[in-house]
Amino acid sequence: MTSTFQVTEDQLVSELWARDVPFLLGEQISPAPLLDPTTLIQSLAQSKDARVRMALIPLFLRHPEFSGEARNADETMPAQSSQLVLRFYYTAASLLQQKYREQLVKLYGNQKRLPDLFSNKLGVSLNDDPNKLLLKLAKRHQVLSGQRINWLESYEHSAERLIKYVEKFK
Repeated sequence: MTSTFQVTEDQLVSELWARDVPFLLGEQISPAPLLDPTTLIQSLAQSKDARVRMALIPLFLRHPEFSGEARNADETMPAQSSQLVLRFYYTAASLLQQKYREQLVKLYGNQKRLPDLFSNKLGVSLNDDPNKLLLKLAKRHQVLSGQRINWLESYEHSAERLIKYVEKFK
């Protein structure tokens, strides 16, 4: 299902809060999710706001059951740049899930592990320590995106922020 309408940033923030993903500050418009998971994932990946795009990582950490929807979103997303965003953030989330497993189990109980969906498409191998792999992924992200951003710090920040917030208010 391809998103054919424009979802506002406020709607995306509300969707995240409605799905128990307190990552971005904003108003919760609806207490229940209104978007299907595939549309939510596509809308986050296509956002013009980097903070909103980064919310994909906490979304997958909180809802690893959305892995099938991540695959659907990738297959139906029209823009290659948005596919790269989704692929890198999903892969980062899968590595961060391994790295922060203990904290995530304390917060959410046992959850299913995010399967490897995109490492081959990104040209990275996921058979090493998560810390080393996150660094390799961040370097590959720089190459494919053409942006000299500290992606590793961005990935880590998104996971740490989610964990700290939920620990504080749980």
